[in-house]
Amino acid sequence: MKKIYLDHSATTPVDKKVMQAMAPYFSDVFGNASSIHSFGQAALKGIDKARQRIAEFLNCEPGEIIFTSGATESDNLAVKGVIKALTSKGMKTGETHVITSLVEHDAVLEPFMELEKKGFSVSHVPVLENGVIDIEKLKAKITDKTVLVSIMWVNSEIGSIMPIREIGKIVKKIREKREREWKKLNKTGRSDKPVPIYFHTDATQALNFIQCDVGRNYIDLLSFSGHKIYGPKGVGALYRREGVPLEALQRGGHQEKNFRSGTYNTTGIVGLGAAVARLDKESQDKNNKYIAGLRDKLVVGIKKNIPDTIFNTDRDNSTRSHAHFSFIGAEGEALLMRLDMEGIAVSTGSACASGSLKASHVLIAMGIDKEVSHYSIRFTLGKHNTEDEIKTVVKKLALIVKNLRQMNPVYG
Repeated sequence: MKKIYLDHSATTPVDKKVMQAMAPYFSDVFGNASSIHSFGQAALKGIDKARQRIAEFLNCEPGEIIFTSGATESDNLAVKGVIKALTSKGMKTGETHVITSLVEHDAVLEPFMELEKKGFSVSHVPVLENGVIDIEKLKAKITDKTVLVSIMWVNSEIGSIMPIREIGKIVKKIREKREREWKKLNKTGRSDKPVPIYFHTDATQALNFIQCDVGRNYIDLLSFSGHKIYGPKGVGALYRREGVPLEALQRGGHQEKNFRSGTYNTTGIVGLGAAVARLDKESQDKNNKYIAGLRDKLVVGIKKNIPDTIFNTDRDNSTRSHAHFSFIGAEGEALLMRLDMEGIAVSTGSACASGSLKASHVLIAMGIDKEVSHYSIRFTLGKHNTEDEIKTVVKKLALIVKNLRQMNPVYG
């Protein structure tokens, strides 16, 4: 049986050229990059090259890149590291306010929950029906005590693209306004500093499809993983704009300017750099166009062949890979398992939570009925998928949905 993989938001296969770049670092260039001898320095060169490649893609300085084990660690470091740094400088817990959205990945939501338990003030911004953040509600939630706004660039479940540049511009203007007001007040002898405010985005699902220029989009912190961009698992990075306060969450080896201790995953970092280097605009445009064509065929095929189907992804404001459906009367977990038996891999939502039978917090935030959310499946396409695969998926899916609905006494 030929297998068909339509779960690229969960992970991607490592690109062959990325594997080639990594190969020497498994055994030939094996030194510890923190060592000063030639073996270590040879490994360090690979890390420096990867850092440079990532900096070029993000339009930042190489020294602003911090290597981590992946986006989850990067998100935690960004959110908790900034707050830890600010409070260590005297900012009081009860007077510190942070903002995120209702549709973030748990790697952001849970650090915010932890902050709330510790007494920090936390606000969650709602989204519109298409899953895009309500920018007016975001503006309304910012107070004079807000120090951090964290909004994902692309939603992992439905693929909605957030207005990152607009959010970044809002945060930047507020920061500049606070600094101007502080300078006026400081003339009277005040010595305290203005309340800072920073913008973090989890760009894990964005890098494959969007040119993530941190300067153009006024971003202070940005997280991402290697395995979402045809790179290796277990490696990622955090962009931190120079000057943004940050404290390490783990101590030990003093790597990454003391922001992230631990022996360098040299092979993974080299692979991460090689994967990012393949994300030039020309390649992105080519892949976006190809994947968009496949998604259109999938959407048209499903709508034509399977009645009582709801397409939850906003086709005009989403990454080209996402196609999120609710098949009324056919339970999502059952659909997933039946498709897997046919050699087709899909997801019921974020891969990190796919073992849970809870209704998707993303769909609930969009106003989708809890029962309808249980009928949902996420298809995420990649650059290696084909038209024949899409035809096969539509054909088999139609039969599976029909069968499950026949077994559902409530449907119909």
